[in-house]
Amino acid sequence: MIVIDIEASGTNYEKHSIVSIGALDFDNPENRFYEECRIWEGAHINEESLAITGFSHEEINDSKKNPEGEVVRRFLEWSQHMGDRTLAGQNVSFDRDFLKMACEREGIAWELAHRTIDTHTLAWMHMVTHGLVPPIDAEHKRSALNLDAVLNYCGIEDEPEPHNALTGALSHAEVISRLLYGKKLLPEFEQYPIPWL
Repeated sequence: MIVIDIEASGTNYEKHSIVSIGALDFDNPENRFYEECRIWEGAHINEESLAITGFSHEEINDSKKNPEGEVVRRFLEWSQHMGDRTLAGQNVSFDRDFLKMACEREGIAWELAHRTIDTHTLAWMHMVTHGLVPPIDAEHKRSALNLDAVLNYCGIEDEPEPHNALTGALSHAEVISRLLYGKKLLPEFEQYPIPWL
């Protein structure tokens, strides 16, 4: 399983660009990938998204960085020899769709599956099977289980700000391990006990 998180210049994979990719091999968590990239020419930029990631206009347009397509190519090469390349993460369809669109823009064959493993769903199911009621955002009438809520449920502090793709991927991997197997995975989270054990 590839646990992944991307940061982007916005939320629309057709208009915005990837700005960084963070990932790790769940079966071999020391095998990690992190790279920042230059946005594709003509990509739109959402100021709120930049504020979340902490990137500046200069950083996402830096000619010294590899372009989006090259970084996606390098990510796919990094994952090539894994036995399970299923993507996993929080709302991971967002990450998958950005990666797939970047491949289309570059003419790179899309090799990964459509099926994914979502930490939101895992947390929701874990709560329900333990007799808890998952939180609902009353204003929008939808699940309130964002990444920070899932981290907190698993006994971990909020994701640091600004968001970093590798930190996000590590957070996703740790909650997957705790929710599915009831055990810690990464040394970065060792100090946080699992609340339900």
